[in-house]
Amino acid sequence: MTDDSTPGFDQFKDDLRKAERKVAGEIDPGARAVVVAVAVLVAAVSLALPHTGSVKGFDVLSYTAGAQEADVAITSRIFVYMVLIFGVLASTLALVTRRWVLAWVALCGCMVSVVAGMLAWWTRTTPGVNAPMGPDGKLLAPTGGIGIGLILGLVAMVVLSFHWARVVWSRNVYQLALEAQRREAAAAEEDRMRDLTQRRTDTDRSDTD
Repeated sequence: MTDDSTPGFDQFKDDLRKAERKVAGEIDPGARAVVVAVAVLVAAVSLALPHTGSVKGFDVLSYTAGAQEADVAITSRIFVYMVLIFGVLASTLALVTRRWVLAWVALCGCMVSVVAGMLAWWTRTTPGVNAPMGPDGKLLAPTGGIGIGLILGLVAMVVLSFHWARVVWSRNVYQLALEAQRREAAAAEEDRMRDLTQRRTDTDRSDTD
């Protein structure tokens, strides 16, 4: 009876391992999903708002004549592209599919985007190398200053970086616990098989005697 049930039990264990691997590759943002969704929406809206002066985020993306006249630096263009790619697209895919890999990509991209956003902020408030000279003899900062779109985009990327980090870390803790549980189960199974083998050996010796 034991031998007949072993194949079925092995099949059950295989199915269980497959289910565990599937769960291990997914994330469970829980209540954070609402915060992430709102942050993604804010990041998307920031692209339609002024990045500097009257130049909107989408103008920076396509580098229109208005963006060129406003002396939009490469840091602003990089930031806006990263907001679109990681803050909107990658974060949306990670939230919908709940795949850990996509959440990790979104986390890394959002963290780099924060740095790019800070540099974009700095370039809008600091005179460049070819900046015009003012009446007082000092270099003038770019006109237009910092727009609400840049501010909201940077805030959204900070929020996404924080919450994706918490989600990814929670998954790592779960994965470590799952691996520890597997090791304990494997050790227990090995001890059981060793004990069973020893009993069979003792039984064979008794029958021989």
